[in-house]
Amino acid sequence: MKIVAGVGENKNIVKASQKVSFPVQLIKSEEEFAELFFSNKAQAYVRGSLSSSKLMFKLRNRNENLYRASFLELKGNKFLLAPVGIDEGDNLLQKLQIIDLCAEFLKKINIDPKIAILSSGRAQDIGRSQKIDESIAQGELLTRIIKDKYQVKHYYILIEEAVADHMNVILAPDGITGNLIFRSLILLGSGKSHGAITLGIDKIFIDTSRSLDVEGYVRALNFAKYLAELQK
Repeated sequence: MKIVAGVGENKNIVKASQKVSFPVQLIKSEEEFAELFFSNKAQAYVRGSLSSSKLMFKLRNRNENLYRASFLELKGNKFLLAPVGIDEGDNLLQKLQIIDLCAEFLKKINIDPKIAILSSGRAQDIGRSQKIDESIAQGELLTRIIKDKYQVKHYYILIEEAVADHMNVILAPDGITGNLIFRSLILLGSGKSHGAITLGIDKIFIDTSRSLDVEGYVRALNFAKYLAELQK
């Protein structure tokens, strides 16, 4: 088993690599990381604290339809939050792709997908602004499109109810909102991150924030190893 992890300015990933029970190869540049990734030199890859924009640019040169979904834990509930890339989930088609890819991932680890659709307001907020109206309308449309395929509910802006109902895919209105939710839960709140799975590829690439503490990187490394072992 070979796990590769990237080292940028945040050296907590180095400390994390010393705390896990398996060897981790540490890489200090995006170029070398990408070279190892494309040459299949490892069973799993963890971004660590390397630049997300630089690495995702290199990965998307080979595959345009890449998305990320953070695997989070909050009050004992584990769920995927997507989109979390600020340039992801900008339109209906991308959101449908993200839902299908999240559901496919959960089925691979023997979990039945339960989809929560979020939008920018409550149902009674229609009419307050065009942006809110469009977000709610898209949430309702997404729910109608996939209701015969998955267990799904439109929670509007009520993310707390989606978590309380143990929904395991929470779809944010867009990538910027998803990223803000992630940062609020993980970097400010009491949530735990296991890293973000990269959807749309067969390889295991766990994306991580450059701001994680040591334990956050430990969880991401262990998650990468767990997924690699499932692929054996």
